[in-house]
Amino acid sequence: MSEGVIPRPVTVPGGFGLYIHWPFCATKCPYCDFNSHVVDNVDDQGWQRSLLLELRHYGFQTKGRRLDSVFFGGGTPSLMPPAIVGALLGRLSHYWSVPDDLEVTLEANPSSIEAGKFAEFRAAGVNRVSVGVQSFDDRALKFLGRTHSSKEAMQAITIAEQCFDRVSFDLIYGLPDQSLDAWASELANALVRGTGHLSLYQLTIEKGTPFYADHRKGSFLLPDDDLSADLYELTRILTKNAGLEAYEVSNYAVAMHESRHNLIYWQGGDYIGIGPGAHGRLTVGGERLRTEQVPSPAGWLTAVARDGHATRLSEPIKMFEQAEEYIMMGLRLSEGIDRAQFEEIVGQSLDDCIDGAQAAAFCEAGLLEADTRGIRATDAGIQRLNPIISALML
Repeated sequence: MSEGVIPRPVTVPGGFGLYIHWPFCATKCPYCDFNSHVVDNVDDQGWQRSLLLELRHYGFQTKGRRLDSVFFGGGTPSLMPPAIVGALLGRLSHYWSVPDDLEVTLEANPSSIEAGKFAEFRAAGVNRVSVGVQSFDDRALKFLGRTHSSKEAMQAITIAEQCFDRVSFDLIYGLPDQSLDAWASELANALVRGTGHLSLYQLTIEKGTPFYADHRKGSFLLPDDDLSADLYELTRILTKNAGLEAYEVSNYAVAMHESRHNLIYWQGGDYIGIGPGAHGRLTVGGERLRTEQVPSPAGWLTAVARDGHATRLSEPIKMFEQAEEYIMMGLRLSEGIDRAQFEEIVGQSLDDCIDGAQAAAFCEAGLLEADTRGIRATDAGIQRLNPIISALML
């Protein structure tokens, strides 16, 4: 779309967000399959210029819309100079309607160097931080390839709480040889921190990672299905007792502290993705598009310098693909899929897009609940979500 033509603003159920990808890390964790890279030097001014250009490209395509959230992900965004964050946030109102309570999240590592920049990030406009703690056990941190200590993690959370209104941190459980008692102790230690949000993930082995090769060689074993289920149930019990509701498969929050940005993904909203490898979902000219940026940092910079953006894919999403994506994401939420919103986004009723007999069987088995408002997975169903979703798809 020409930048001289201002598109008519649209409103999409589920909200509208902006994701900004910073692809650099100090080290590459052995479990990570994200688009992240370890480099010696970064041209900060060049990256700021290029990110602003790609922001401008998508800003003109979606000009006038209300922006609900911004998320700096990676990689390790806390390695960014706060000045880049401030420059990007300073341009938002040139393109979109920006509410006073805009959620601006930055992912951060707990190292002392990065935590020391928290006050600068707050001054730049960040109001929510997500700290990648992963574990409070130093042996587990070493296994996970993390470079910080449990003491640094505690200190980073303390500094974050002093700087930001909303703080979240991640933990990984289901580690080799981890017992129920060990996880209960670690989670209790996390819950006494009193943050309003926790992301608690069972360790998964992704293809192409060092852990994938090590696991195939038998270098370590993961908990069996029964222990994994017990760990998950324990997680739900302890978080609920501490006042954090499980609003998504791996995310727990007190009221009003849910991640608004991630809810946009899970509720089928629109979002812009800028930076290397970033993905987006955008409604433009009455058509919903899937976008994807060039993944390599060098290739992305070259494309932006040439074209003002580095979009390598921008294509319409077919109706059945939208339905599948909404079902896959929506059933991760404790509140499940809203029938009216599903039909507004997809263009067909939910009942026309799922296997009714399978849905009825899952309801009978206590794995799903369905009513006039929508359909949702029970606690038992959440633990069997992947096969349930596969069976529901037409």
